[in-house]
Amino acid sequence: MYILKKHCIDSAENIEYLDRMRRELFSFGTGFPSPGGSSYYLGDDGTPWKERSRETWITARMAHVYSLASLLGVEGSEALADAALKGLTEELQDREHDGWYAGLTQDNEILPDKQCYAHAFVILAACSCLLAKRPGAEDLLKKALAVYDRYFWNEEEGLSCDTWNTEFSQCSDYRGLNANMHTVEAFLAVADTLGDETYRIRAGRIISRVLVWAEENNWRIPEHFSSDWTPDLECNKERPDDPFKPYGATPGHGIEWARLILQWALSTWKDQPDQALPYILAAENLYNRAISDAWERDGAPGICYTTDWEGNPVVHDRMHWTLCEAINTSACLYRTTNRNQYAENYAEFMVYLDESVQDHEHGSWFHQLDQNNQLLTTVWPGKSDLYHAVQATLIPYYPVDTSIAAALKK
Repeated sequence: MYILKKHCIDSAENIEYLDRMRRELFSFGTGFPSPGGSSYYLGDDGTPWKERSRETWITARMAHVYSLASLLGVEGSEALADAALKGLTEELQDREHDGWYAGLTQDNEILPDKQCYAHAFVILAACSCLLAKRPGAEDLLKKALAVYDRYFWNEEEGLSCDTWNTEFSQCSDYRGLNANMHTVEAFLAVADTLGDETYRIRAGRIISRVLVWAEENNWRIPEHFSSDWTPDLECNKERPDDPFKPYGATPGHGIEWARLILQWALSTWKDQPDQALPYILAAENLYNRAISDAWERDGAPGICYTTDWEGNPVVHDRMHWTLCEAINTSACLYRTTNRNQYAENYAEFMVYLDESVQDHEHGSWFHQLDQNNQLLTTVWPGKSDLYHAVQATLIPYYPVDTSIAAALKK
């Protein structure tokens, strides 16, 4: 653990700590591949929970993670990336109706529906695998983009729909920003990987819509919408801790959107910084609203999972991914603005990680803690995958305007 409570983002101690943790994370996840390549859900010590379904979004994340490992020269990572790639190109791919299944059960039964969220992660994985020169990645990316463009992207609206049935014959009326957020991430990766600015422009169109909704709600982003994109601010009020559709504002998403907005703006206006400035300010507003609403709001360190529309915590649990995004975004804001506030935030988050969230005994990070920072398993038992945690060891040290796999490639 850290000896100093406060430390510099660029200190040798912090860099060494992150390097060591990243190596441990890569080691922790090596048991993820099933015989067919789809990813097992990882348990508390990294042992696969084979009784759980093997989902496409987790498999895509692991393909992405071990492609990053390959780009970093981690021994054995190519085989793991290839295993996940096999899962995406074989058993998880629907060769009858197109696209990717949500996942497969323990008995290889198909999980229903086709998810925008999962398809966005397939695109991200394909980009990272292509940059890591994994066989079959180029074909996977072409296929994933074609499916996404056909079924999920709405050119007129400049947004993506959320869920189809398995046969791609009926689209749900629900619209959501979680899938659109990861679409922005995927589209920026495509632009960086292929040099196709169409996808960066699309990412900007999504961001422009999101910022209107954010400003209308005092920088708390609505998550759930009807088919005509009318916000549904009461969605899931009776089930506020839903893992993908929680009630109210999700501060962690406000933080994550802030980082993606920075990446998009700085990459779009590399030579025109004045054009990027309004988006930098918007990113600061989103981040600062989320931190004000959710960080240490109940007497203990940590970021509350959700708040109501006045910023009062609703679900006090701490999810590990919210801390990952806070680490990333505070660093990116510091790199962009040079304001000490963000470096100080980063230091606080890293101390909290070391003292409460990193599992120093079994590896990886605890995925859910209660408001007293005690282990909780009601929403996220085990340690499903490595995506958020690994990125939090890398993004603070690479250019803000570039997707992480492309940055590692450079």
